[in-house]
Amino acid sequence: MWVDPQDDPREPDAPLVGERETLLDYLRAYRLSLKMKCDGLDAEQMARRSVPPSTLSLLGLVRHMADVERTWFRQVMADEDAPRHYRTAEDRDADFNGAVADDEVVADAWRRWEDEVANADELVAATDDLGMLAASTARGEIALREVLVHMIEEYARHVGHADLLRECIDGRTGQ
Repeated sequence: MWVDPQDDPREPDAPLVGERETLLDYLRAYRLSLKMKCDGLDAEQMARRSVPPSTLSLLGLVRHMADVERTWFRQVMADEDAPRHYRTAEDRDADFNGAVADDEVVADAWRRWEDEVANADELVAATDDLGMLAASTARGEIALREVLVHMIEEYARHVGHADLLRECIDGRTGQ
């Protein structure tokens, strides 16, 4: 197990009350789960691929989630001109393809992910109504509430991938 269940930092301190508190706590817990799955790994382990021909790696997941956070909160919700960090028209999988065993690539991925998470948290904190519609209409009408649910789904899926990747690296398994 990653941590003793009684010491698990993903568990809320008190019962969740209300929609906002529930959505934000689930998102916080899944973000933390991704970070926990990567704890203590070096650049080679972070960049290690799952099985050929897949380019899936823990580092690729961190890079991917940085861009997912950026897309939904900066581009869609805030309508910022914020190109993705990794994905390009030429390489739609650059977040995974560029996930190479280099300490600076790993540090850069974590910095970008942390910046995007902080930006998303600030946007949500500054918004009273989860029904607020996105500033961008490129994806049609979408409310902040739906973006939060989508982010929970996105993290949940990829944390499952991270469980399998980590188990292949050192045998550690999720809870």
